[in-house]
Amino acid sequence: MDPRYTYLVLDWVSISFPLVFSFDKKVHFYKRWKFLFPALAINALIFIVWDEFFTQMGIWSFNPKYLLGYYLGSLPVEEWLFFLAIPYACIFIYDCLKAYFPDFFQPVARWITYSAIPAFLVIGIIYIQHWYTAVTFLSLGIVLLLHYLVFKTRFLGYFYFMWLIHLIPFFIINGYLTSLPVVIYNNAENMGIRIGTVPFEDAFYSMLKLIIIVSVYEGLPLYRYKRNK
Repeated sequence: MDPRYTYLVLDWVSISFPLVFSFDKKVHFYKRWKFLFPALAINALIFIVWDEFFTQMGIWSFNPKYLLGYYLGSLPVEEWLFFLAIPYACIFIYDCLKAYFPDFFQPVARWITYSAIPAFLVIGIIYIQHWYTAVTFLSLGIVLLLHYLVFKTRFLGYFYFMWLIHLIPFFIINGYLTSLPVVIYNNAENMGIRIGTVPFEDAFYSMLKLIIIVSVYEGLPLYRYKRNK
């Protein structure tokens, strides 16, 4: 395979399985696309701006050897597609867990949240001089707190379960991206800790994206219901 298609193929592989199974009779994921796509759009708007800013700052960069060579701003088109493919697959996992494993993580969601929020904020403060680490963990602590204040633990058990499950394909895909490498990180702006070849922060950057999506995805139908009540 031409190496220029590497990132594009990874995007396609990431979304193909959940897209095919979106019509599963128990999950009926396609019926919630009207809430999913606005959530994906809001998330993409936030993180494309973030991604563009960090790329221009040299916090990370992209290896042209593995790209088609088409850019929007400083970002390759494959990176834009990444913000659709990966979140779509993760929210598909989220809905499957809600359908097949109801209440599995719900009993411990409050205690996970109480532990996670201060831990994320402390890490962000400790590494305040490292842009990727500080922005990721401080943002995650704040957004998770806001989600809890609005929704309590109504969705958090499913969310934590989904995040743990998603780490399996996450480290496979990100491991491939960072081992070639397709994406190159400036270690001066992160902890310098790698899981394989993946920066430690990446798993929590992903968590931040997903909690924003879940908040909008679950919040939209609740807002519609209250408005029409």
